Amino acid sequence: MTIKVLIVDDSAFFRKRLAEIISGDPLLEVIGEAKDGKEGVLMTSTLHPDVVTMDVEMPVMDGIEAVKEIMAKNPTPILMFSSLTTEGATSTMKALEAGAVDFMPKNFSDIAHRREEALAELRSLIKAVSRTRLRTFRRPLTTSKPSAPKAVPAPASKLSDKVSSAVNLSESTRGQYKRINEMLSHDQGKPAAARRFTFGDHSSETTTYRKSGVRHSLLAIGSSTGGPIALQNIIPRLPKLNVPVVVIQHMPATFTKTFAQRLNEMSALHVTEAKDGDILMPGTVYIAPGGMQMIFERAGTGAKVRILKDTGRVSYNPCVDVSFASLAQLYNGRVLAMILTGMGSDGCEGCRILKSKGSIIWAQNEESCVVYGMPQAIVNAGIADLVLPLDEIAEDIVKEF
Repeated sequence: MTIKVLIVDDSAFFRKRLAEIISGDPLLEVIGEAKDGKEGVLMTSTLHPDVVTMDVEMPVMDGIEAVKEIMAKNPTPILMFSSLTTEGATSTMKALEAGAVDFMPKNFSDIAHRREEALAELRSLIKAVSRTRLRTFRRPLTTSKPSAPKAVPAPASKLSDKVSSAVNLSESTRGQYKRINEMLSHDQGKPAAARRFTFGDHSSETTTYRKSGVRHSLLAIGSSTGGPIALQNIIPRLPKLNVPVVVIQHMPATFTKTFAQRLNEMSALHVTEAKDGDILMPGTVYIAPGGMQMIFERAGTGAKVRILKDTGRVSYNPCVDVSFASLAQLYNGRVLAMILTGMGSDGCEGCRILKSKGSIIWAQNEESCVVYGMPQAIVNAGIADLVLPLDEIAEDIVKEF
């Protein structure tokens, strides 16, 4: 049975190319094309597609309003296409908050030149989006501003600055990154369903929270599809913790700065896009920059962020496995790590290494995930100490610390 797709975009060129790409997969079928959001809302109600691909910026009705209308009247999985600009990133975050499942950068070059890797990624994402659990529209969580003024984030580096910084990394840092990659198995990045595990009871049942008794020095979170909304359900509900928090969310380079700023506005914690050389400070959330890898080095009694460009050894930039494996080298068993909603199995190898050092591992439960891939991998592997619904995670983090 084919997956029926409705394309909503004001560009006739993009609609045509996208239809050709989607139709190139025998499991996908384009059942309609709409030139603006209003037409997309109407066609969703009459054609009942399995997935809607939605542009953000359109005349008559933009993508954000169209997502709200569809989710209110005919809830349907929606994949957004967004320009690689700050404005595009902000609009995309709003579309996700309105109920869209995930997004892809609107890269005309990849579409025009039919780069096979990009086309395969697009088709795979449409299939994954078609299987997601839908949320009805609800306003993003907000909290009252803390009484004390929040620290003003330092200006975020441009991607070119990060790449330049990566060029100047010390040999010891490069050596550490090589060792981290050698620690990860060749299965890194494979979809969870394709992997074989030799231990664990394969149970995804939610387990009741019990305080571990471990003295954690850091909170680490990995997520992908559905992650931005899951993180908005967790970070703003936390008080100012006495440990640093690191977040690895699969996201393009242009988007992580905007995402960090939006979380910062909602939270008592200070949230920032991580920069090379940052010293990890208590009460601060460091979002791994998109398109790069984030590892850590010892700095006195604490730790320092190192941002570098990947050499193609791993499947994701940023990669949860890479960052978690790096944390295991510095913190041993003093990390509370958790894997939230997302496709694939990124994070499973990193959690396995953390677990072997004595760290505590949590997973989001299947029922509250948009895509139960990454958490499923660590549950199936028998690595998860606790499986929790999304709405309970923030409360239990507070109890744990």
